[in-house]
Amino acid sequence: MREPGFWHRPPSVVSRLLLPLAALYGNIAAARMHQPGAAVSVPVLCVGNYHMGGAGKTPTTLALVALLRALGERPVVLSRGYGGRLRGPVVVDPSRHAAADVGDEPLMMAGSVPVVVARERSDGAVVAASQGASVILMDDGFQNSALIKDAALIVIDSHRGVGNGSVFPAGPLRAPLALQIARTDALVVVGDGSAADGIAAQIAAQGGTVLRARLVPQAASVEALRGRRVLAFAGIGDPARFVATLRASGVEVVEQRAFADHHPFTAEELAELAAAARRGGLTLVTTEKDLARIGRAAASLGVEIVTLAVTLAFDDEAALRLFLLDRLNRARAERLAARR
Repeated sequence: MREPGFWHRPPSVVSRLLLPLAALYGNIAAARMHQPGAAVSVPVLCVGNYHMGGAGKTPTTLALVALLRALGERPVVLSRGYGGRLRGPVVVDPSRHAAADVGDEPLMMAGSVPVVVARERSDGAVVAASQGASVILMDDGFQNSALIKDAALIVIDSHRGVGNGSVFPAGPLRAPLALQIARTDALVVVGDGSAADGIAAQIAAQGGTVLRARLVPQAASVEALRGRRVLAFAGIGDPARFVATLRASGVEVVEQRAFADHHPFTAEELAELAAAARRGGLTLVTTEKDLARIGRAAASLGVEIVTLAVTLAFDDEAALRLFLLDRLNRARAERLAARR
């Protein structure tokens, strides 16, 4: 869905009118978060966010995959597969699955890490363990209580924060903020803005870990766009951030098109983008997640689509490493004690 503009402005008449519905939604979400979850044989680390829309969960998940592997772990990602038709549990196979099957983010990640998609996360966890996982990384699902989480790492954009601070539909929050903060073990603040500083202070005050990070374009992607004039398009949570990243990398963005998060591109939309690129002598550039949704249709457009690949770099990777080691050791000690 495309986020309403009033979600990211001070409380308005519209948001106030929606507060009764927000209270109902928030109560239901809180009740679900309080339900008991199923135990899993291996540690479960959840990467989530407080609100609807994007904040950088997928780059965070992939960064954690790399760090966990460096620690000798065998991570497997568990996803609900938003936007895909398969209920699962299924191990994502990029050679036979499309984004319409398993969702764009799982398909994109499956190129570098085993990914299991399952509507019922407890079933997905069993399959993930059967794939040799020593640790399960839940991509989203912070508000879902199906599994006991050994640590919850929340990703927040430093410029957008939590918008107007209201629960859906009056605002972008998925559940009451105080409850979500209380269940946060680590906060990953992406970018150099200050909109998340108040929440970061609350997390630190309750003994949680606050980590600062930034999205870094991969050098090869930037080099592939050097000297080109581009038409940038994206269907992600914050398309403006994508365009800003391009421009900060020295890429000349002549035109831009924004679509809703997880937007399923039609043949007509892709043809129009290709025609606009040809008219202006522009190169089409998008995100890896968007290209995963476009899939094989890209080959029939008659124009090249280039992606800007990004990675998440932590300002203090040592602190993140210590946090992960502590949580993994604690989780395994608890499981060992329970078996005795």
